[in-house]
Amino acid sequence: MLPFNPHARSAKLPSLILWLALGVLLLAETLLNLTPPITRDALVHHLAIPKLWLARGGIFEMPWAEFSYFPMNIDLLYVVCLWLGSDQACKFVHFAFGTATGFLVYRYLQPRLDRVWALLGMFIFVSTPLVIWLATSAYVDLGMTFFTTGSLLAFLRWREGGYQSFGPLLLSAVCMGLALGCKYNALIAWCFVNLMIVHSFARDTLRQVQALKFGLIFGLAAFLTASPWYVRNFWLTGNPFHPLFSGVFNVIGPQPSRELMERLLIRDPLGISFFQLREILYGESLWQTLLIPLRMFFQGQDDSYRYFQGVLNPILILFLPFALAGKRFRRDALSLAGFALFFTALAYFLTAQQVRYLMPIFPCLAILAVLGIHQAAGWCGGMTLRQDGWRRRMCGAILLAAVIGMLGFNFFYMGRRLAVIDPFEFIGGQETRREFLGRHLDVYPAFEFVNRRLPEQSSVFLVFLGRRGYYLDKPYRHEPSFGMKTVRRLVRASHAPLAFDHAASAIGTTHLLMHTAIFRKYLVDNFSREEIERSLALMNARWKIVFEANGYTLWDMQLWRTAADRPTS
Repeated sequence: MLPFNPHARSAKLPSLILWLALGVLLLAETLLNLTPPITRDALVHHLAIPKLWLARGGIFEMPWAEFSYFPMNIDLLYVVCLWLGSDQACKFVHFAFGTATGFLVYRYLQPRLDRVWALLGMFIFVSTPLVIWLATSAYVDLGMTFFTTGSLLAFLRWREGGYQSFGPLLLSAVCMGLALGCKYNALIAWCFVNLMIVHSFARDTLRQVQALKFGLIFGLAAFLTASPWYVRNFWLTGNPFHPLFSGVFNVIGPQPSRELMERLLIRDPLGISFFQLREILYGESLWQTLLIPLRMFFQGQDDSYRYFQGVLNPILILFLPFALAGKRFRRDALSLAGFALFFTALAYFLTAQQVRYLMPIFPCLAILAVLGIHQAAGWCGGMTLRQDGWRRRMCGAILLAAVIGMLGFNFFYMGRRLAVIDPFEFIGGQETRREFLGRHLDVYPAFEFVNRRLPEQSSVFLVFLGRRGYYLDKPYRHEPSFGMKTVRRLVRASHAPLAFDHAASAIGTTHLLMHTAIFRKYLVDNFSREEIERSLALMNARWKIVFEANGYTLWDMQLWRTAADRPTS
């Protein structure tokens, strides 16, 4: 008798094991979420923008931060958390969305298979290394994933009910609208579900006009739900999807932003394609680059752009052929697999090749993995009597060992994550918040100096800090090129002190904080020795270093502003 047989008398044992595994996993994530935020995009965007809103008393435009135009449904929840004085609560909000998405997987599988299989599906999803990483970070991907999954499963329910009830369709549209209000990536999911509504209804009922009406209702209801963010962008920029599709909307709207055009020139000055870039940077062949969507499940690494900035588990795709081979749930399996394929194909060409940008497909793959394991277990259990002996038991043992082994990898990742963050001293009170942040963020001492030592009216421009400004309490700004455009302007203006002063004044802040090593490397890689020496000489003569530690330098740029040499406008 197979260990995965849900009708076995011992079904309580695997259920208990899965509940315990879930409990251990969620407890470990809870411990990690009790620590202050340290992940990059939280400090750049998802917490930084809500903090600036609170400081100004409301939502305001920040042209220097292009991501401030992104949809921000989840970030609004972070505003509430920050207003209550807890940035750790933001991490728990994202953690809750991840757990809730796992529950959607459970709710789909439980009536179709059994509670044990449903628990397995939930565990496969929530224990995926990427999900663990996101569930302990104040990002928005799990929020978007919760709503896209809810929309897709509500559509499947509407189809399964013979299109009789309008409620599931409306629920699907509202969920998709909420997803569109979380992140632009949801546009891909919106497109797929809309097409599936029209296609499925027309094929099953042969009522094509009605199918188009339902598709229109879904699309409009979804966009109406998400409309506040898109209306805001259209009002401010003339482009509801700003900064996306600027080339299209600038034809009928405002002229292209100078800053955006310069950013594009800096980012891709030679017109190098993605395939050429991978070959130059990593020596990858065309086939290796094309196989990135598959390689992500086997080669992913945290904090590595070469290896897709995240870790997955092969269990999400290895049982996919078994899921599609089964007849009982084939239609749903094809729809879920189609969504995963469609989303992956478009995301591959439209977004950066990072596993996080494929997040909406992983609940679907978790469901398909369980359907595939269930089908494989059924085949092992259905062997002929002649094979009923040791071959049958060996088949079941191999299947069980493979599943346990792959899920064990997720626990190994969780242990490694705990070791990297090491939250125990902070939680136990032996380490202060300041010490914890100083241990994980080498720039934090510079931020602390800015917050405590600079005059109240000071402001800071960030150069090569990855735009991480959340822990700054003084006004600050940065630019999409991470400071390259500003440095280039300063160097070009260094031919004359007055021109250099004009360029410094155009920055619009009193201080400049830079990552010193990256700044010097950028100079060496892009300018002549004469330009570098001339620029550094002017910086040292007309500015003053007020802080220097851990590879970061804070310059006071106000010293040249005397009555004698203040530049005239």
